[in-house]
Amino acid sequence: MPGITDLKLLLADMKPNLAEGEFVYCSVPASALADHIHLEPIGLFREREGVTLILPLEAARQAGLPTAPAMRMITLDIHSSLEAVGLTAAFATALGNEGISANVVAAYYHDHIFVPAVDAGRAVAALQALSQAHARL
Repeated sequence: MPGITDLKLLLADMKPNLAEGEFVYCSVPASALADHIHLEPIGLFREREGVTLILPLEAARQAGLPTAPAMRMITLDIHSSLEAVGLTAAFATALGNEGISANVVAAYYHDHIFVPAVDAGRAVAALQALSQAHARL
């Protein structure tokens, strides 16, 4: 089933769901990835400087990895197409207007937004307001 590309529909029907737990971004040398894959990252990305792992906070702590600040993950429960135009801009603007940073991972079915743990409630409220505003159009 192909993803949705219509921005109005994506915004009106997106359902921001806050995942349980906290997550962190960690970086390990590419040569050490095999030593850390058992941590079962929910995301990873290779860069020249190393491999970024997105891990549950507790897994990173137990592995002794230096971590970035704790984040919460908000999943937009709508099957957005990787070719949709404007969705990221719309929710990033809504969060930015609230002073909330957003780190986005676009996966095949959904967009996942990582926000500072302390801002998670406000972020969900901002995304719900964005969706409700477009549902009335």
